[in-house]
Amino acid sequence: MSDGRKPKLKEQDADLPRMKVELKEEPPLTAEQVYLKRKAEVAQQDNEDFSTYLREKAARDERQATQGAPTAQPAPAPRPASSKFNRRSVLTWAAGTAVVGEAVTLGYPMLTGQDIPDHGARHAGATSTEPQRHPIDRELVNPQADVGGRRFGDWVLLMPTKMSGGTYAVNLNTGRALAWISYWNYGDYNPISHHLCAFPSADPAKGFEWINSTQGGKNSLIYGIPTRVEAPDEGFNIYRVRYDGAQMEVMENVAETTGLGIGVHVNIDPKTAERYFVTDGQKDIAACFDRRTSRVIAALKYDWVPNVRNLSEAWKKGGVLKISKIYPDPATGKYDYRGTKGQKIEWEMVPMGELFVEEGTLPGDDVFSLCGADGTIWHPSGRWASTIVRLCGGQLILDAEKNFEPVTFLQFNKDAPNQYPVKKIDNDHWEVTFDKIFSPGHEIGFSPDGRFLCMMNNLRENNCSVFDSSDPDPRKWKKIAHIEDPLWVGKYPNPFHMVFSMDGSKLYLSILHPSPAASGVMVVDTNTWERPAACDRKWSAKNRAVVILAR
Repeated sequence: MSDGRKPKLKEQDADLPRMKVELKEEPPLTAEQVYLKRKAEVAQQDNEDFSTYLREKAARDERQATQGAPTAQPAPAPRPASSKFNRRSVLTWAAGTAVVGEAVTLGYPMLTGQDIPDHGARHAGATSTEPQRHPIDRELVNPQADVGGRRFGDWVLLMPTKMSGGTYAVNLNTGRALAWISYWNYGDYNPISHHLCAFPSADPAKGFEWINSTQGGKNSLIYGIPTRVEAPDEGFNIYRVRYDGAQMEVMENVAETTGLGIGVHVNIDPKTAERYFVTDGQKDIAACFDRRTSRVIAALKYDWVPNVRNLSEAWKKGGVLKISKIYPDPATGKYDYRGTKGQKIEWEMVPMGELFVEEGTLPGDDVFSLCGADGTIWHPSGRWASTIVRLCGGQLILDAEKNFEPVTFLQFNKDAPNQYPVKKIDNDHWEVTFDKIFSPGHEIGFSPDGRFLCMMNNLRENNCSVFDSSDPDPRKWKKIAHIEDPLWVGKYPNPFHMVFSMDGSKLYLSILHPSPAASGVMVVDTNTWERPAACDRKWSAKNRAVVILAR
């Protein structure tokens, strides 16, 4: 084709308007959005790892089935049953176990014999960020009906509602809700009702009192719940509440009285029921309060000084745990830890969330000093108290008769020594030096008779470590067993929460699986520390700490 036949293009008219295209930049993700995004990525990897575990377990089960059933071993001599079961024994049992984190609770299948419905564990807030899209199956349960040949009995069940900001009580014998309370009514606009513990009562159906710790701040933004709130109220209050047989009422905000706004776990002294601990893992503060006056008997602050200033190695490569007694301002008589003041991280280390700290996904003003000291339990005798230090994989034993002076540090990791000594600097300061830390931990608990002390090693070890705590001197307590499975590698399956039977003959472990897989329960014989049976029932692990009161 000649040049003359080529189409001629019209030159651009200078008068035509010039179009300017502006590309709108996406706003950067908030810290909460980054956390949720990373959480979803980790969940996907966890499920892939868990699928590998299921294949390996199926193959092992098939091999064992072809080899035939093992020869039955003679049963050990039965342990004498507890001679007394009353309100005091219930308090003693509750004080020594299942208080650092969620308590073991009766699951849906136990009542119905059915699988968890679609609105259950599969769509629990901590493991899924999607909105509710499924119909909720409602079923009336007859509390008078037999449950495996037993009835619930004449008990009152007291439960916090977490994000709903309140607590309610149910008579398990009648199934009737006795009363409920909302802390929003008291001017708390971010009352995350996290944990509670009730004082003994002659007849709780006619009245009882309890302590309810609440979180606040950005803890309300980490579950993916749709909200327009961008700057949550500070919260972190401690409520002393009373039920008078007709209604519930807040008697006192202990955080306001003392200036100590700490909001995670609560535990009452089983010996006298006249004092209680509240411990907060965002601020790393444990405080013991007098029940009658709310006076702070002792307050301890925990701080970590790593050997390496690198988050990924700051705990694994050891460091120094510093423990300090803290005191109120002499001028005001109060501490200066109201609301979010003093928190080291913006929100709590959720279950299985310790490694988010190491990778820098969990922001805060003082992450390197974080210890994860978020619960203090009592020896059933009331002689000793013990604060769990999650990131150090152990617990600090405190002398309850010497104003909670630190005595020794028990290290529960499998390859670590039994104990690390406590060095006293002066009357208000102590140190514990670690060469390395193998794995973080989560929950701790004494057996009802105080002979055993357990702790869950999470994420890097996945076992339940058992100490013999029968010696009067805690510095002589030693590891005697680890409950584990050769296939428990990686993060899941994970022995996560625990509770002893009332007579101490059995230990029940919740075995955590990643969502949407349902978790399970393992039963351990405490005479042999072997697994005599496993409960394959599926259950929802989302119900938070539960307190049951005997009538």
